[in-house]
Amino acid sequence: MATGINSYSSTGSAETAGGAPIVGAERRRSDGPGPEVMDAATLIGDGVVNSSGEDLGKIEAIMLDVTSGRIAYAVLSFGGFLGMGAKLFAIPWPALALDAGEKRFILGVSKDRLENAPGFDKDHWPSMADPTWAKEVHAYYNVTPYWDEDLDTARDRRSTPDELTTPRVY
Repeated sequence: MATGINSYSSTGSAETAGGAPIVGAERRRSDGPGPEVMDAATLIGDGVVNSSGEDLGKIEAIMLDVTSGRIAYAVLSFGGFLGMGAKLFAIPWPALALDAGEKRFILGVSKDRLENAPGFDKDHWPSMADPTWAKEVHAYYNVTPYWDEDLDTARDRRSTPDELTTPRVY
């Protein structure tokens, strides 16, 4: 589980297995799908702040693990000017908390830590299915990879060790 955002779970958040906790709004039972189920396109462009309220950038993309049906990463754009020169970061989905009241995300890292995080530019994306890269990114943000959380369940369905430890992001 994510440890960088646990302080939000005591404020009425909706806990989700392997997902982003929801803070800042009452859970709704009707009047539309959200915030538990949302159109991914509505998240693109949402701001991201840290627990001190510092602006960390905005969501540029949502990366899906098509095989498992999970959100693997949110791609965060940070820095640059008018979209030029921005650095991109793959943020493991459980490292984020959705602040539904403010329509933004909270990431439990300082601005300095984000600036030093493993990142990439728009023309040189990493191989997000590479297990070594994925484990390093999850470790940097102090969250357990979702495929490790699912390991016991996966053992019942799969047979080879590689299938049990490899993220399935394409």
